Amino acid sequence: MSNLLGDGGKQLLLGNEAIVRGLIESGVGFASTYPGTPSSEIGNILENISTDAGMYFEFSTNEKVALEVSAAAASSGLRSFAFMKHVGLNVASDPLLTLAYSGITGGMLVLSADDPSAHSSQNEQDNRYFSTLALLPMMEPSTPQEAKDMVSEAYRVSEELTLPLIYRTTTRVNHARGVVEFNKCSTPVSKGHFERDVVKFVNIPAHARVNRSRLLELYRKAAEMSEESPLNYIEGSGDIGIITSGVSYTYVREFIDGASILKLGFTNPLPEKKIADFIKGKKYVIVVEELEPFLEDQVLRICAQNGLSVPVYGKRSGHLPRAGEYSPDTLNGIRSLVQVQEFSEPLPRTTEKLPSRPPTLCAGCPHRGLFSATKKAVGNMDVVYCSDIGCYTLGVQPPFQVADFIICMGGGAGAAGGFAASTDQKAIAFMGDSTFFHSGVPPLVNALFNNHKIVMVILDNRTTAMTGHQPNPGTGREFGGITTEPIDIEGLVKGVGAKFVRTVDPYDVKAATAVMKDAIAFDGVAVVISKCPCPLELKKRRLLVPAMAVIDQDKCIQCYNCLRSIACPALIKKSDGSLSVDPSQCIGCGMCANVCPKKAIEVRK
Repeated sequence: MSNLLGDGGKQLLLGNEAIVRGLIESGVGFASTYPGTPSSEIGNILENISTDAGMYFEFSTNEKVALEVSAAAASSGLRSFAFMKHVGLNVASDPLLTLAYSGITGGMLVLSADDPSAHSSQNEQDNRYFSTLALLPMMEPSTPQEAKDMVSEAYRVSEELTLPLIYRTTTRVNHARGVVEFNKCSTPVSKGHFERDVVKFVNIPAHARVNRSRLLELYRKAAEMSEESPLNYIEGSGDIGIITSGVSYTYVREFIDGASILKLGFTNPLPEKKIADFIKGKKYVIVVEELEPFLEDQVLRICAQNGLSVPVYGKRSGHLPRAGEYSPDTLNGIRSLVQVQEFSEPLPRTTEKLPSRPPTLCAGCPHRGLFSATKKAVGNMDVVYCSDIGCYTLGVQPPFQVADFIICMGGGAGAAGGFAASTDQKAIAFMGDSTFFHSGVPPLVNALFNNHKIVMVILDNRTTAMTGHQPNPGTGREFGGITTEPIDIEGLVKGVGAKFVRTVDPYDVKAATAVMKDAIAFDGVAVVISKCPCPLELKKRRLLVPAMAVIDQDKCIQCYNCLRSIACPALIKKSDGSLSVDPSQCIGCGMCANVCPKKAIEVRK
């Protein structure tokens, strides 16, 4: 990890590392998140350095809570920072839209890390629209250096407006690397004081109407600030104009010649006068932006309102795509309109057909055992498998195929209740331990309240695995000088009234199968907790005991039950039909031995 705490100098930083450095230089005293790619590294770094930086940091139960705790800190005079991936802002949107009415007394940034091309997400929504919906200012960096530098300007604007500011990044900004020049660190204020102001902070209808008018006035002020902002500037010259923002600017800057570029960093409210002045006298204007025509539609409106008959090209004209992230190749769509540089040497292309490598559950992943047990227990029964967001989403693939319906965090359990009430099929919902604490408790309570006869399987692998092994309430907290005890999932589930609650070891597939059969047969809400640590987490903590499965070829009858039911990548079927174990992958979990009908597999330590 880079040293982000020193004064001065230059470092080669990931965009997320640069953002952390920006927080340190800006004297941020409070930060909160629910982990989600592509923003996860920010939290991983803060977990390690927040104490030395004099900053309070927490992994919150979900994004809504993360925004609420940071809102309280900012309302007490601190500079706070709430960050999440783009779909996380959906969860946090409830407090966000009313927080805009209340405003804040300190500075507050809300980072939304959008994911064009859905590299690690269930959609590629464009969260720029939240800024117009909430009437909040928004800024968008283009490079790691700008990601760091823009943080301090964003806090200045937030404090002047007394409003939270949406700091929107995308995957290629979060995960790009570049040389970043440091400024001096600032000493954070870590304790504030909340001054009571009932009209401002208590948005009952009478107060909300007053605060709405106040917000609209601040939005007008934000528009004036955008006109003067150094983050919105023109470079180059020519009668062809390009308006761009975010990472798209880097492609335009590098590969387009002979055009005048209006680079927008303060993107809501837009500097409408600056845009109109830029367009005047142009032959035509091209808007280059990823995802939705957020800028393009406003440019078209600005042209109409100012009587400008300059053609505007982009997504609406069909020259640029509306889906997926951009690349230099994307600019080929505007080659007929502007000079686009050719690559000096085209990349060599292979004629070999490479084998596909789909994502898969790790060798020894405990989810494999529980999925196998579920399939055995279900047999030929007509069921609907409702999955969720996490590693276990990979259960959609053969041989498990235990994901028929996925929408959002916690959505599987809620949907299971709907299937139970509207069909004669048995609904089985899978969710992870972190997801359970994030948004799994309400659908469990709902199922109990409405007598939805579902099976909820909580895959407790003792970490938040997919986003980088962050802690969650089920693991307890041990950083930043704060130590808390883990919350017991079984006790919580029983506490809300579940009658059928069983905890199983998924490595014991036979025993887990028996429990799943009982759960499926139960006339009510059945909860099964599959409790087994993620092997990668054990490796990280140096707790994994070396062991390996060994196959006795004399006993093996090549029934391939281990391959069909566990499908572990450490098991290899050779060309002669025999099975072997890859020692570089096997962790000796014993699931394959557990399902072998001839006891031909033995685990040796």
